[in-house]
Amino acid sequence: MRVLMTGAGGIIGREARHRLAGRYPLMRLLDLADIEPANADEECLKVDICNLEALEAAMQGIDCVVHLAGVSVEPESNAWEQVLPANIVGTYNVFEAARRAGVKRVVFASSHHAIGYYRRSEVLTGAIAPRPDSYYGVSKVTGEALGRLYADKFGLSVVSLRIGAYRPKPADIRHLSVWISPRDMVELLRCSIEAPLLHYVVAYGMSANSRLIWDNREAGVLGYRPVDDAEDYAEEVLANGAPELEGAKPFHGGWYCAWGLGDHGLFID
Repeated sequence: MRVLMTGAGGIIGREARHRLAGRYPLMRLLDLADIEPANADEECLKVDICNLEALEAAMQGIDCVVHLAGVSVEPESNAWEQVLPANIVGTYNVFEAARRAGVKRVVFASSHHAIGYYRRSEVLTGAIAPRPDSYYGVSKVTGEALGRLYADKFGLSVVSLRIGAYRPKPADIRHLSVWISPRDMVELLRCSIEAPLLHYVVAYGMSANSRLIWDNREAGVLGYRPVDDAEDYAEEVLANGAPELEGAKPFHGGWYCAWGLGDHGLFID
């Protein structure tokens, strides 16, 4: 299995590079910024995902693409102007370059912000209709739709991962439900790369959290078995965790649901 990873210099990419070192005959690491020199069985390339031809060239001989690159949060200003090229045009380029290069599988780093405007009282499956909470969330819905199209029309095997709150430990009450640890995140990527015989799967990027608000049965197709639980940090979070924005508490997406509304108030139905 020869793997190409975009966004290899990001926080998830760096962790995955470290934990998956030596697992595959080739790990080709792409980023717009300079990244550390390659180790054995690695290649490091400086490539802009907005450059389709450069992406296609980089994907030659690759079996699986893990697409982590792009704007990773909702920017504080000019959100659409930043999200559009990096997360929408760039993601199209990744799927199209993969198709042209004969790549077999694409693992797309989506986000739970694709469904962020659902209420936390509702346990969500991977089959739930999108309900984005931000322009960032819209970009992830678009990426999931591109994945579905390229699976159905062109036969790519595609995994879309609706990643939760990725960090060393949960920081607020919402994270007790949506947290994913670095160890579980890399295991989810590994399972997504190596799972046999799948067409299109949407799974949640979450640890084995006791305060469940996502039904992650789709991840069973991948063979994913998380081992960490945010509940181990519950006492610390409840005593010292960051406060949530009051209006954002009902929703899966948290503060993203309230961001940018100004004086218009918060949408609640």
